[in-house]
Amino acid sequence: MVRVDVDPSGELTPAQLTEGFAALRTLAERGGVAVIDNNLAQMPRGRREAEMLVDNPRATDVEELQEAAIAMCAKAFGTEPLSGVVTYVSRGTDEDAHGVLAGFGLHGEIARTAGDDGYDIIVVTLRKEEMTRIPESRVHTALEASTNCEIHIRMV
Repeated sequence: MVRVDVDPSGELTPAQLTEGFAALRTLAERGGVAVIDNNLAQMPRGRREAEMLVDNPRATDVEELQEAAIAMCAKAFGTEPLSGVVTYVSRGTDEDAHGVLAGFGLHGEIARTAGDDGYDIIVVTLRKEEMTRIPESRVHTALEASTNCEIHIRMV
């Protein structure tokens, strides 16, 4: 989920917001992106965020996703949008785990096995050099939450 503040100055009228949202939906559909229905015209200044769901497991470059979303919003609303928060919707797949790693700027190998208690065990192999700037516990928690699996991180 990529969020973009489409009206940072708070100057768009409700009619402009409604028209811009319709234009954004058209642009997004052409790009294979779903726009979440929210009535921007009723949102207070500072909370006029378009929410776009990118359902593409290969789209892992967060900055690239944000830039594309900002460009669509700029075209649709005629403003200079600001990037909002990027969050991940997870289905518990290995692609989701790779997406979490990419969100941290990491690349790793993922091996999944069935555990005795019915939960999968995922072993993530990461390079020590890449982990110097991110606490291992943070990566572990994010992977666990996104996959609902037991996570083991192995550093090489």
